[in-house]
Amino acid sequence: MPVPVLVVGGGSVGLLTAALLTHHGVPAVLVERRSGPSVHPRATGIGPRTVEILRELGLETAVDALAVDLRGAAGKAVARTVVEMGAGDVVTVPMPAPSTDELDVTPFRLRGVCAQDRLDAVVAADLARRGADLRWSTRLVGLAQDADGVDVELEGPDGRYSLRCTRVVAADGTHSTARTALGVGTSGPGDLGKSMINILFRADLRPHLRGMSFATCTITTPEAPGLLATVDGETDWVFHVRCDVDGGERPEDFTHERCAAVVRLAVGDPDLDVEVRSVLSWRPRSAAAESFAVGRVFLVGDAAHTVSPLGAFGLNTGVADAHNLAWKLAAVHHGGAGAGLLDTYAHEREPVAAATLDQAMRRLADPQLHWGRGPEADAARAAAGVWAAPVVHLGQRYDSAAVVDPRPELPSTVDLVLDGSPGSRVPHAWIDGVSTLDLVASRWTLLAGVAGERWLTAAANVGLSAHRVAVPWLPDEGALLVRPDGIVAMRATASATDPARFLTEVLDQVLARPVPVANA
Repeated sequence: MPVPVLVVGGGSVGLLTAALLTHHGVPAVLVERRSGPSVHPRATGIGPRTVEILRELGLETAVDALAVDLRGAAGKAVARTVVEMGAGDVVTVPMPAPSTDELDVTPFRLRGVCAQDRLDAVVAADLARRGADLRWSTRLVGLAQDADGVDVELEGPDGRYSLRCTRVVAADGTHSTARTALGVGTSGPGDLGKSMINILFRADLRPHLRGMSFATCTITTPEAPGLLATVDGETDWVFHVRCDVDGGERPEDFTHERCAAVVRLAVGDPDLDVEVRSVLSWRPRSAAAESFAVGRVFLVGDAAHTVSPLGAFGLNTGVADAHNLAWKLAAVHHGGAGAGLLDTYAHEREPVAAATLDQAMRRLADPQLHWGRGPEADAARAAAGVWAAPVVHLGQRYDSAAVVDPRPELPSTVDLVLDGSPGSRVPHAWIDGVSTLDLVASRWTLLAGVAGERWLTAAANVGLSAHRVAVPWLPDEGALLVRPDGIVAMRATASATDPARFLTEVLDQVLARPVPVANA
């Protein structure tokens, strides 16, 4: 029997793709060339939508336990060295304080940043507990697809072997082997700025910090300028420094010994005990695949789009890809939807990714467009076409055949507006202590207004989970039909003549189910 879904790549997006497929009851195989989850975090910012997805998987508490508590701390700091920072010679920008409106839009928030390796460890452990087929030290060699499936060639610890799959999800990074095998090119600016070295190190900085905490700190000392980011806020850190390729430097010149010396200069303590754990080279990049889907193969995460780092949109955009795709693969696998539903993955995610890449690029020229606060910063963002970060994370909308009468236009790029419009994420509201997002619970769900008894009866007749809710964004006799990914598929402002038939026709449309042929 063919494997229903093969996930290529075991980074954060690949692991969460496998987790979401498992959550939806789809047996999946994951292959990753490394021997296990990466210990070297490339990202630390987990956005609110990703947190909601973790909550859907029941993993939000475990991830929060590993997050660095930055409540009331600095989001960004600037200092000559760590020693001088701890002595008070520092400029800080507080962690963005959510407005009253923002505090009402999501049911759970992490207490601070969580490094990518910690996130991956939680997801990988949960997959192992669920008995998922995780094949480490295994790489994709090639693939070929036909009308019925995909033949992949893999190389593992015991050599090469072939695997027949129904579909493949490629989460294998910026230099995706799967994307190359498909012949899919990329568009966009490509590489940006200077080559960088990411140093993961262990050193107890607490005596120098003297109680200060932050997400990132720009170190300005001429001897070792760079960006210091917290992993655990105490002894584990990453430090990003430039690799002067134009001046003759090479990434391999950054040995562990040299990196330790660079860290000591940045900290300002020549006697600091430093353990360099890992060194990676990287370069900011902005590019998108020309297509996110080819036949039975789907691109997610960096394989589909590489987002420049300012704004912390890259990882979160990839997780949103996985969330959009997993329930659709599950619906087709279980026979509840036609294969045409899978076409809506690229239709929905490509425009969102393009908008996100654009927003990250607009911030790149002036970081204050992201970090700035107050009326002047708001005016500067408006002039530069920069959306508020919550809009990028939570406010983007889908326009596809999987949404009835979509409203893709954004009501505002300054304020996050979640009003129940088709194509948007269902608004969060507490209903008897339970969030509306939790009511959805990864399945098709009808939310009916307080006078929506006919909708509730109809939902029961067609096998839908349904709940009566009293909220300002839903008329008393209205209803929202919400997809398993929390996106509003249909909004009705009043009761239909035949609600059960209406709901059936809506589901037939959005799920691309074949229309029964009447008897001749």
